[in-house]
Amino acid sequence: MADLSAATQSPSVSSTSSGAEPSAPGGAGGPGACPALGTKSCGSSCADSFVSSSSSQPVSLFSTSQVHDLIFWRDVKKTGFVFGTTLIVLLSLAAFSVISVVSYLILALLSVTISFRVYRSVIQAVQKSEEGHPFKSYLDVDITLSSEAFHNYVNAAMVHVNRALKLIIRLFLVEDLVDSLKLAVFMWLMTYVGAVFNGITLLILADLLIFSVPIVYEKYKTQIDHYVGIVRDQTKSIVEKIQAKLPGIAKKKAE
Repeated sequence: MADLSAATQSPSVSSTSSGAEPSAPGGAGGPGACPALGTKSCGSSCADSFVSSSSSQPVSLFSTSQVHDLIFWRDVKKTGFVFGTTLIVLLSLAAFSVISVVSYLILALLSVTISFRVYRSVIQAVQKSEEGHPFKSYLDVDITLSSEAFHNYVNAAMVHVNRALKLIIRLFLVEDLVDSLKLAVFMWLMTYVGAVFNGITLLILADLLIFSVPIVYEKYKTQIDHYVGIVRDQTKSIVEKIQAKLPGIAKKKAE
């Protein structure tokens, strides 16, 4: 009987005396732990799940901070290169056709790459070196667009498309009379702008303003905000007077 009782109690005794410590909070038995995984495996798997969940969010090609630094000339060389390139392309489009500009740009790029390729080949032949292709590091870069990334870009674009469609329907179906009148006045003014400037000229002016107005505003922020506030107050008072004279708007506000 003593042997039988000892044999019956041996599993429990061996489990407590085997040297295994109780699981600590956050360990294998704690909340938030990965079952059947050690601490290291759990950390790596949790990190992988975090990365996969983050990658499923809509992404953008350029972050807001990058655009901000670009138009505020934080890096003079980078901003100067972008500004100069866009301005040259727009000026070329103003003087030549789109096909001619694209063809000249491709020919210029090919002349640079082919000349450099031939130059490096000659240098390697003279020095009898085997450095390989000069653009090998760029050729090995993986530039394939995954289906997940493509869907993320499409989803991010669809948000703006749907918002624009709702705005167009609201304006053209006169949900708000004042907003529709604003659009009509703006379009009427744009007819005069279109009579003086063409599309390329407007793009050139927009390029100049994008790379000049932000830095000027940053330098004279106080003075500009003062005058903008005055104009905003006067515009608001004029709009309120117009809305007060419109019977439908006045009745809607009274309700």
